[in-house]
Amino acid sequence: MQEFTLSATGNKTFKSGDARGKKLVVYFYPKDDTPGCTVEGSDFRQLYSEFQRLNCEIVGISRDSIASHEKFKAKLELPFDLLSDETGAICKQFAVMKIKNMYGKEVEGIDRSTFLFDENGNLIHEWRGIKSAGHAQIVLETLKSLQEK
Repeated sequence: MQEFTLSATGNKTFKSGDARGKKLVVYFYPKDDTPGCTVEGSDFRQLYSEFQRLNCEIVGISRDSIASHEKFKAKLELPFDLLSDETGAICKQFAVMKIKNMYGKEVEGIDRSTFLFDENGNLIHEWRGIKSAGHAQIVLETLKSLQEK
């Protein structure tokens, strides 16, 4: 993984290199407090303890501000941090930006995507253009199957 640093909830700074020694799920989502993003965040929250048992950390990234992330995290009671990529630099690094049609207008937005990294920061699985419902479970099942190998 190309190293990156972003502002995180809880008045923290997230550095991807600090996750070494654990697996890491990085999920990109379009916008705080929208239906699909609420479902996805809630699903990761519900399964968080299982991810932790498998020595895996989770972070969510969108282009929303830290203030927006703090409200969203509190509302959903998320046990993991949300990272703010307001400039879109990390979204571009992961190639998750795409042109979407919003009410007949073309806008650039985040294509819901998830990346799973091993303890050394190597990409071991990616999902792009996913549906939010049930996705966290799919990521967990993939992680479990990798542990068995």
